[in-house]
Amino acid sequence: MTDDALATGQDALLRAVVATDTETIELGHPHTTGMPCSPNHPGFRMTLIRRHGDMVRPDGGSASNEIIVTGGHVGTHVDALSHVSHEGKLHGGIDAQQAQLGGRFTQLGAETIPFLLRRGILLDVARVHGVEALDAGRGVTEADLRAAADAAGVTPRRGDVVLIRTGWARHFGDPQHYLGQSDGVPGADVGAARWLAEAGIVAAGADTTAFEQIPAGQGHSVLPVHRVLLVENGIHIIEHLNLETASERGLTEFTFVMAPLRITGGTGSPVRPVAVVAA
Repeated sequence: MTDDALATGQDALLRAVVATDTETIELGHPHTTGMPCSPNHPGFRMTLIRRHGDMVRPDGGSASNEIIVTGGHVGTHVDALSHVSHEGKLHGGIDAQQAQLGGRFTQLGAETIPFLLRRGILLDVARVHGVEALDAGRGVTEADLRAAADAAGVTPRRGDVVLIRTGWARHFGDPQHYLGQSDGVPGADVGAARWLAEAGIVAAGADTTAFEQIPAGQGHSVLPVHRVLLVENGIHIIEHLNLETASERGLTEFTFVMAPLRITGGTGSPVRPVAVVAA
């Protein structure tokens, strides 16, 4: 499309993108064999199954390819609404047993997770408290989120994606500490989740393995925040984010972009979320 066509076109978003120099800030981790993974899920594995030189074409060309084995909730990923049920019901009162017959979900599967091009806001709770990372097992409360929002000069509103920084991504290279099997993991408590839900957001994410608070010694045995967000309010959860660069850049609000894989009948999907800002 020519510059003249853009100037006279009706797509305001396209005109803004073409006219503005932008920068992309990664909000997730690369998927790497051996990265931290909840014991509730199969880990990520990638290996080459054909290497250059295994087969050489008559013209001298060669190709290599890999095999990937992973759960849907490994590394930076988003939860589908089929991921959690409560008393046998998914979001909207859908019967979980019936919906999963046949080895995949016929409703609320990962293929229904929306592509997100939204206003994103970063609630930097660790920065508000003046620490590199919150203590293991610490609950992030509504008061914490309000304080972070006030510090950033933002207010969650309908349609937003809200990202909570605890600083826990600093421990990603130490799987035992990061997963918090003994000491726990910081994260949102039920009060914080309900405050976010009342704002009408579409998705919430954090830089931890389960988004919500995991007290010491509890593991992932009880996940009430997942119930509040996924089941009761239809809000998607993004986990294993890396918000360190965003924090260092002082991001508060930004254009959030995320495209999940359309895995038919799945309960989650790997994602590559980014913040797009003016350069």
